[in-house]
Amino acid sequence: MNDTTAKNLALSHMWVAFAAFIVACFMGEFQVLERSGLFESLTSISVYFASVSTHGVLMAYVLTTFFIMGFGYYTASDSLKVPIWNPKLAWAGFAIALSGVVMAAVPLLSGLASVLYTFYPPVTAHAAFYIGATLLVVGSWVWCAIMVVMFYQWKKANPGKAVPLAMFATTANALLWLWTSAGVAAEVLFQLIPLALGLMDTLDPGLARTLFAWTLHPIVYFWLIPAYTAFYVFVPKQAGSYLFSDEAARMAFIVLVVFSLPIGMHHLYMDPEQAKGWKLLHGVGTFVVALPTLVTGFTVIASLEIAGRLRGGKGLFGWIGSLPWGNSMVLSVILSLVMLIFGGFGGIVNASYAMNAMIHNTAWVPGHFHLIFAGTTVIMYFAIAYYLWPILCKKPLVSNSLALVQLWTWFIGMSIMTTPWHVLGLLGQPRRISSVQYNNVLTMTWEPYEILMILGGLVLLGSACLFFYILVKTQFSTTTEVFVGEVEYAEPLHEVKDLPEYLNDFKLWNKVIAVFMLISFGVPILQFFFMDTYGSSPWGY
Repeated sequence: MNDTTAKNLALSHMWVAFAAFIVACFMGEFQVLERSGLFESLTSISVYFASVSTHGVLMAYVLTTFFIMGFGYYTASDSLKVPIWNPKLAWAGFAIALSGVVMAAVPLLSGLASVLYTFYPPVTAHAAFYIGATLLVVGSWVWCAIMVVMFYQWKKANPGKAVPLAMFATTANALLWLWTSAGVAAEVLFQLIPLALGLMDTLDPGLARTLFAWTLHPIVYFWLIPAYTAFYVFVPKQAGSYLFSDEAARMAFIVLVVFSLPIGMHHLYMDPEQAKGWKLLHGVGTFVVALPTLVTGFTVIASLEIAGRLRGGKGLFGWIGSLPWGNSMVLSVILSLVMLIFGGFGGIVNASYAMNAMIHNTAWVPGHFHLIFAGTTVIMYFAIAYYLWPILCKKPLVSNSLALVQLWTWFIGMSIMTTPWHVLGLLGQPRRISSVQYNNVLTMTWEPYEILMILGGLVLLGSACLFFYILVKTQFSTTTEVFVGEVEYAEPLHEVKDLPEYLNDFKLWNKVIAVFMLISFGVPILQFFFMDTYGSSPWGY
């Protein structure tokens, strides 16, 4: 499939994503330096929080959303072997989303939106920030609509056939985003924008946090699903193997989408606005959503073992050394899984009701978050970019060796930076602070860990710059060599026959999601309309 529109959409979206990424990386290193308290000349509370807020928004919303949309457009077109449905609408969505980013960037960079990426009230940003964020979400909804339309158009044209796994995963992610973004959309449209514009005098922070909890954790899986997609549809083929189970992959995506939504209140364990029973319900769901990750880990490792043994690997673990470690996609998935194991352990601690009380507002949380997001997820974004860039640009990757160095340095840097975070969290260092003053025996013991974080951040910054260099050098090289390859999708070990409809469609699962969301968020949200909230009106009226 050679859809020029899909390629141009993919490149445009991904360039926005990675431009945001590189800017955010420089800000991240500044924050580590400033927050350490070791450099008095950098100390500035206002600059720090403006930087943290911009860093969080660029990484969590701009990098991810634009990358996912670009990857989705190309995956949809290439896997289904059809052109993009309604290209004008797709470009309109891109323009809307990009205009939202530009609008939000102005107050962020000027210090008028220092509300972190969670923007919890009563701290309030300039209205332009909220309107810009809304436009970004609207632009992403356009992408979601196009993915769903293409999914069902293909099913109608190919009755009885299994939807290609890559498209199944992409559509699952689009539906997940439609469901999970509804919470933050309601918060922004009905609370934050009216408040910022002066149309309301007050709002209910408890309601705002509950609506954001609707979005806060499912969005993690929105970020993660492209990585899992690569795990299933790219990695086995690149390793010289087969996908262990197509059916298991589909069920993993379904369970991931269904159970990732009604669990957001585990972020509110320490908040007073919700009863313990609701928090416990969401906590149980959090452990359930770990199952598709375990299935994914098993399936991917099984696929890699098949590859290793096909390449001559012997013994219990001999197959590991036989894997093509020089392949960037294979190396990435191994490093990604290592970080997923350790990051997932930290997530289990976060989700445990009792243990959460100890680490909730400490440095442990950003340590876990960065290991999962910036580690497990982003390193697969790198791998996908390295794989697709020659196809999109029709030029060979400038250097596979440099790509391997970049991946290893990202892994090493992330390991160095996040480990001290976890330790400091256990030692009681709070998060969301601008500096640490080494003026007593307790905080002086934190200093070596802060130095390690700085060193890890420097390694990460160098790795990020190398990644950006590789992409630029590849696309704008003067080589006359033309890359003629195309995406190769992994074939399942066992041919998919008579696939049940519940593994080939989302109609049933949307109904299940609706029921789960009604149960898990119905009463917790409705209560704000019927109870006194100590002077704040339930909805701002």
